[in-house]
Amino acid sequence: MLKEPPKNSREKTKNLLLTLQDKICSGLENVDGKGKFTEESWLRDEGGGGRSRVLKDGSIFEQAGVNFSEVQGKELPQSIISQRPEAKGHEWFATGTSMVLHPKNPYIPTVHLNYRYFEAGPVWWFGGGADLTPFYPYLSDVRNFHNEHKKACEKVDQDLHKVFKPWCDEYFFLKHRNESRGIGGIFYDYQDGSGNIYRGNHQNGEASKASQSIGKSNLNWDNLFSLAENCGQAFLPSYLPIIEKRASQTYSSKEREFQLYRRGRYVEFNLVWDRGTIFGLQTNGRTESILMSLPPLARWEYGYKPKKGSREEFLTSIFTKPQDWLNDKELEKFCIENNIFN
Repeated sequence: MLKEPPKNSREKTKNLLLTLQDKICSGLENVDGKGKFTEESWLRDEGGGGRSRVLKDGSIFEQAGVNFSEVQGKELPQSIISQRPEAKGHEWFATGTSMVLHPKNPYIPTVHLNYRYFEAGPVWWFGGGADLTPFYPYLSDVRNFHNEHKKACEKVDQDLHKVFKPWCDEYFFLKHRNESRGIGGIFYDYQDGSGNIYRGNHQNGEASKASQSIGKSNLNWDNLFSLAENCGQAFLPSYLPIIEKRASQTYSSKEREFQLYRRGRYVEFNLVWDRGTIFGLQTNGRTESILMSLPPLARWEYGYKPKKGSREEFLTSIFTKPQDWLNDKELEKFCIENNIFN
């Protein structure tokens, strides 16, 4: 690693993430207009604790959860050791904020955010990202979400988004369904400023190829702190305009049933594949806070097949597959012709 963390690294990162939680909760309450977050503070027996905030049955959000945690322990769980074996045997510290929002209106996407920081002996790293899961998507909304996060990454380094976008596509993928959870966003992990930007498991994937073409990263602790700060601050501009455009859009029981059906996929990913869920449960985290990401209602339907040419079919044929959302002119043309651009 190119630079050791500053002496106040834990406190500085903790304060950043607490501030991010406060700003996001305030912004969400303002746009909802009705719902208010309730807060529960909690302590963890092995060390640390956090504060969980949940908004239920608002005018926009059926359920919205925004968590903060600061935990430590004697040894990292196997889910981390398998990725970073050099951390084995060291006491560890982790802090993060995570969020999942489940709106009522099927035309407003579900969204997820997580930014985190780890220290284990001499090892440290940042991770995080945000991704969007629409049910009835519009390309203009998708572009706004991606563009805001792209700008946030490029404030630190022009090359980061070239890796973080395909890394997100790779991570939020339901292998057992052979489909993406949504339209992606950004994702990064194990960022310590040394070696390649990509630190995932798919060495032949698009993120790895982009990282190899860029070469070694020389970002230091302060650069990576700024990355988390910039990306966290990009969330509200990336998401609130979508709410403002779609909140008054009318829907029927058909759209609501499809939303609940697709929420089932969200549940499947979080319980089967998500490393954050696995890490939280393996480290005796607060179960209610860990599973707060699950929607309040979801459903499953055997052998569901959308009608060809329907909005539901567009989701499964186009918007659950990685795309060049910002630059693909053929995709733009298709979306305009089928009234799913704006």
